[in-house]
Amino acid sequence: MDTTERPCIKVCRFDDVSGWCFGCGMTKPERKAWKQVPGYRAAILSGLPPRLEALAGEGHVTGAAAGKKKRG
Repeated sequence: MDTTERPCIKVCRFDDVSGWCFGCGMTKPERKAWKQVPGYRAAILSGLPPRLEALAGEGHVTGAAAGKKKRG
């Protein structure tokens, strides 16, 4: 992913334990830093895939599917 392209996919639901977004993997402080500290973007991006994998490994729905409402 290009460091100018924000990884946010507009899910914005966060894990209570890790603070990671179920949609993109960023934390709230990282979301703020994205705009304020462009030099930090590559570091943020490199950490997102392992976070989403870890959340999925714990049984959480991640990515775009995390934003879909459950039927029932």
